[in-house]
Amino acid sequence: MPADPSLPPGRPGESADGGAWELPWAEPFGAGSGRPERAQLAAAFGAAIRRTGSLMQLMGQAAADQIGINATDLNCLNILSFSGQMTAGQLAKATGLTTASITGVIDRLEEAGYVRRERDTADRRRVVIHLVPERAITDVAAVFLPMVQAWQAMAERYSDEELRLIVGFYGQMEDVLRQHITVLRDRSALPSGG
Repeated sequence: MPADPSLPPGRPGESADGGAWELPWAEPFGAGSGRPERAQLAAAFGAAIRRTGSLMQLMGQAAADQIGINATDLNCLNILSFSGQMTAGQLAKATGLTTASITGVIDRLEEAGYVRRERDTADRRRVVIHLVPERAITDVAAVFLPMVQAWQAMAERYSDEELRLIVGFYGQMEDVLRQHITVLRDRSALPSGG
């Protein structure tokens, strides 16, 4: 069977030049499968996730630079855009930032015109952060529009069944990421040496 060009060369655990490589922080994907083709495919899967994650971070930074805000503020704005409004506490919990850090983020986003603070009509002690959609569409959505259009063109190439599979995969990825974010935050909250 000819080698799949989408997979890394050689066997899992072997670099293109034939030398051994190892992931210093994890067991290689598919190491226990017992099937070389499956192990190679699993390694390609793991590498694709890592590459995509790095590229998404780089894209976020490049977009933030273009918009004129920092990457953390852009990430908070993105999280806020899913619901349109959140309290500062909800945004802090969603991002893992401290209350003081979130206050700084909200101050900067409000000053730039992307959000506005309003007292909660049901509980005047609570302040709700609202997205200002007009400003977000003008400044932020315009930067992402070419990429979103490219994603839409990609989606057109897949059947409904394939898209359901892809959407399901991303849902599972979100669950895995949320679990590991929680684990990492819990570890960082432990006193040092404990």
